[in-house]
Amino acid sequence: MPTVLAFMAHPDDAEFLCAGALFLLADLGCEVHVAAMAPGDCGSPDKPAEEIAAIRREEGRKAAKLYPGEFHCLEERDLQIHYSPATTKKACSLLRKVRPEIVITQSPVDYMLDHEETARIARAACFNAPIPNAPCEDDSAPLGRIPHLYYVNAVESVGIYGEPVKPSFLLDIADVMERKTEALAAHDSQREWLRKQHGIDEYLESMRSWSAEAGRLAGLEFAEGFRQHLGHAYPHDNLFASLLEGRCHPPKEAE
Repeated sequence: MPTVLAFMAHPDDAEFLCAGALFLLADLGCEVHVAAMAPGDCGSPDKPAEEIAAIRREEGRKAAKLYPGEFHCLEERDLQIHYSPATTKKACSLLRKVRPEIVITQSPVDYMLDHEETARIARAACFNAPIPNAPCEDDSAPLGRIPHLYYVNAVESVGIYGEPVKPSFLLDIADVMERKTEALAAHDSQREWLRKQHGIDEYLESMRSWSAEAGRLAGLEFAEGFRQHLGHAYPHDNLFASLLEGRCHPPKEAE
């Protein structure tokens, strides 16, 4: 079965946006990896950066074990993730280490630049990792081909002007929704922060609300939205949908 890499900006992004897919693919026998560009060092109102980063790395590892999977961190810093020679070299090394056939990353259009820049970095890494002379942090063997690349839907399904960001297909995750919720709850530092701020468990409820909203696009109870990168040289067959046959649905036409 294919190896799957969720290549995200922050330690909890995979659990918010594609954990349902990771559980379903792992259940089929896929090897799962989760990577964060940054360790979440801005994710606390009162803890110093390195203290909260250490906590959030451990939360990322705890969540990844549930799939089961391995957690990686590229050790950039929150709010400073940029497409650059250094970050593309790190990402190329990660892909050559993990050797995924499927890469899932952030939406290229989203509410914050950390997410958008991570999408660019992941896209470059997929293209670069098979090229023998591509800049890389080590001398690991090139990939045999460009992986299948998928973008999660934008947070709240909207772009920077509030316009709808429509996925190409919706994945039915209703029967793994409780597992997705458990995985997100592993990021307890973020959950507690929002509970203190808002007085309710908004961390988990927001994720469930967004998943329900995505589901409504295809007449499902809960869903995750995805778009496939179909540019020149990238694979055009939808391996993701082939593996999860019967679970992927196009969005309904607006009435």
